[in-house]
Amino acid sequence: MGKDATIVSGSLNFVDGTPTFQTATFAVVGQGFIARDMGFRNIAGAAKHQAVALMSTADHSVFYSRLPELQHFTKKPMLGQQNTITAQGKIDPNQNTGISIQNCTIGPAANLSGVQTFLGRPWKNYSTTVFFHSQMGSLIDPKGWLPWVGTSAPDTIFYAEFQNTGPGSVIKNRVKWKGLKLNLSAAQVKKFTVGPFINGDKWIPATGVSYKSGL
Repeated sequence: MGKDATIVSGSLNFVDGTPTFQTATFAVVGQGFIARDMGFRNIAGAAKHQAVALMSTADHSVFYSRLPELQHFTKKPMLGQQNTITAQGKIDPNQNTGISIQNCTIGPAANLSGVQTFLGRPWKNYSTTVFFHSQMGSLIDPKGWLPWVGTSAPDTIFYAEFQNTGPGSVIKNRVKWKGLKLNLSAAQVKKFTVGPFINGDKWIPATGVSYKSGL
């Protein structure tokens, strides 16, 4: 039992003719789904382009591991490509949506060497992504973030880093974007924790999994 013992694998991919949103090895719809101590993989490989391992459109989903923290291991792309950990898209500034990565470990897969890896790319004008209290390995490019197109990002994005650790967390050479916030207060970051950001205190206790509500 566990994320390395119980694994759902598949290989559907874009190159072989499957639309990206239908390539998921494991897809969840509905509400109230819980996956505990298991893993999901798409083994199509970088040459097959888009190939989704896990897709969830279910509200109140929980993917839980007994590890003290989530580990994200970045895999090697095709020659000349970069790795991007997130690509959040938002077109409505009034939506309370985004990606919040808290207390995680970000490190390379065993075969990753010399590949530029970025924390994220802004897919839409109001893309929102926050990394905090996470361990970042040396694989993270000093610039931190990659534009979707061109050399910059829309001023309207909200990207932030707060009290991360590790060689990849050094911010002195980060991109100079108006929307990248590197000096937020704890009160500002708290809005992106489980309690307030996804109203976690109202529904997660019923799932029986442990979680951290705030900072």
